[in-house]
Amino acid sequence: MAISLAHATLFSRTSLFLSRNSRSLTFCIPFSTSSSSAAAASSSLPSDKLHRNKWRSPVASVLELGGVKIGREDVMRDDPTNNVPDTIFSKLGMQLHRRDQHPIGILKNAIYEYFDTSYPNKFDKFDDLCPIVTVKQNFDDVLVPADHVSRSYNDTYYIDAQTVLRCHTSAHQAELLRRGHTHFLVTGDVYRRDSIDSTHYPVFHQMEGVRVFSPDDWEASGVDATSHAAEDLKKCLEGLANHLFGKLRTKTLLSKCTLEKWLEVLGCGVTEQEILKRSGKTNNVAWAFGLGLERLAMVLFDIPDIRLFWSNDERFTSQFSKGQLGVKFKPFSKYPPCYKDISFWINESFTENNLCEVVRGIAGDLAEEVLLIDNFTNKKGMTSHCYRIAYRSMERSLTDDEINELQWNVREQVQSKLNVVLR
Repeated sequence: MAISLAHATLFSRTSLFLSRNSRSLTFCIPFSTSSSSAAAASSSLPSDKLHRNKWRSPVASVLELGGVKIGREDVMRDDPTNNVPDTIFSKLGMQLHRRDQHPIGILKNAIYEYFDTSYPNKFDKFDDLCPIVTVKQNFDDVLVPADHVSRSYNDTYYIDAQTVLRCHTSAHQAELLRRGHTHFLVTGDVYRRDSIDSTHYPVFHQMEGVRVFSPDDWEASGVDATSHAAEDLKKCLEGLANHLFGKLRTKTLLSKCTLEKWLEVLGCGVTEQEILKRSGKTNNVAWAFGLGLERLAMVLFDIPDIRLFWSNDERFTSQFSKGQLGVKFKPFSKYPPCYKDISFWINESFTENNLCEVVRGIAGDLAEEVLLIDNFTNKKGMTSHCYRIAYRSMERSLTDDEINELQWNVREQVQSKLNVVLR
C-alpha cells in the first residue's frame, strides 16, 4: 500500500525536505562537507543454526549481542559466500547508539524524548537486537524482490548463504509485528558495502519506527485508512523535525525544488499491506520510517566527516555530553589530504564497492575518499578506470613513507583480488 500525498513539504530555517515519489516519502536535509562555525528471532540466529554451530567460545574476540555470544569465527567463516572483512568484524559490539555521551546516543535519546512526550506509553523501544539476521528477515520479510540489487554480494555482508549482517533495522519489523507490538522503535548498527567519502561508511546506525492503526482509528477520522496513516506520519515527522531543530516554518511546494546539495536521512511511507497480512494484521494499516542517525547527527552537530563518529580521540569525544543536543563540533584537524591515483583495465566482474573494500581493508579510516576521475574505452573494447584516493588522518599528519606504503599495498591487492590489469 503506497502513500498518496498531494504536496511535498519544505521546512525553512534548517530546510528539511520531505519529497514525494510514487511509493514513499524521503526526508532530506541540506549538507556541507565543511564544518560551519525491527524481536526474539531477529535478535539471534535461528535455534537450529545455533545448535548446528554449537556457538563455541573462540580463542579471542568474543562479543555478546542480543543475548548471543559471537566470536570472530562465527562471523568470518570459512565459507565461499562469506565476505565479511576484519574491518567490519571489529565494529560489531561497539554500539555507538547506546553511549549517552556520543552524538549518536545523544540523538537517539532526543528522539526517544519526542516519542515519549508526543505518544506517552505507546512506543516500545529496542536497541540491543543482534545484527546477525537471516536472509529471510533481512529481505523476504520486508518484500525485497529476489532479483533486487541489494541482495547481491556487492552490496551486503554475507556470513553464509542464508545469514547476513543486517542492512537495515527493518530486518526486525516482521517479527516484532508477529509478537504483537503495534508501536515500536528499533535502533541499531547496520552494515552495507559502500563507497568511500565523507557521508558514506560501511557501518552506520538506523532507527526504525512503526505505528499500526486499527479500524477504530481511521473510521472516527472520516477518511480512508491509507490517508489517515499518511497524514499521521506526516504530522509525526514534522513534530520530530520541530523537536530536533526548533520550531520550523513550513511551506507547501507545488513544484519540484532543485537544491544544491541534499543529504537523504530518512525514508518513510505507509506499510505494504502484505507485510501486515503475513503478521496476522489483516484489518490494519501502518506507517514506518527508517532514520539514518549519522547523517542527521552530522547536520545537528556540524560534524563534517562520518569517520569522526568512530574516533576515540579525546579532542572529539570530550566535546559532547549527555542530553546536549546540537552542540557544534569544533574541528581540531588541520592536516592536509594526500592524493594518489590508480589506473587499471577493468573486467566484467569489477565493481566500485569491491574496490572500496580493498582500499578500506588496507588503509582503514585513513582513506577519506575514492573518486572516479577518468574512464575510457579503447578500440579493442577494453575499459580503463582511473581513481583518485584521498588519504587523510583526522588526528595527525601522515608521512610520505606511510602513504607510499599504503598505495603500494593497494595496487598489489587491487591487482590480485579484483583481477584487473594495472596501467
